[in-house]
Amino acid sequence: MIELTYKIKGKNGLHARPAGKLVTLAKAFKSDIKIKKGEKTADAKRLLSIMSLGATYDTELTFIINGTDEKEASEGLTGLLKVLDEE
Repeated sequence: MIELTYKIKGKNGLHARPAGKLVTLAKAFKSDIKIKKGEKTADAKRLLSIMSLGATYDTELTFIINGTDEKEASEGLTGLLKVLDEE
């Protein structure tokens, strides 16, 4: 199991477009990928689940990756989150 912590830097938060990119990436891996915001947990492979977190600017999220390709998934997520920070 791998855990990543990420603080949202985009002024619009984790809205539909970046959440969609996240879902597309997450679905490319076999590993189970969850996102935690406080007590709420979302499935990173489901757009509505991510949107239900209400992750706005400066929100801290924890990604929990568990499975056979968790290292690759972790690297992919890290790369995507860096790109999203720049948008």
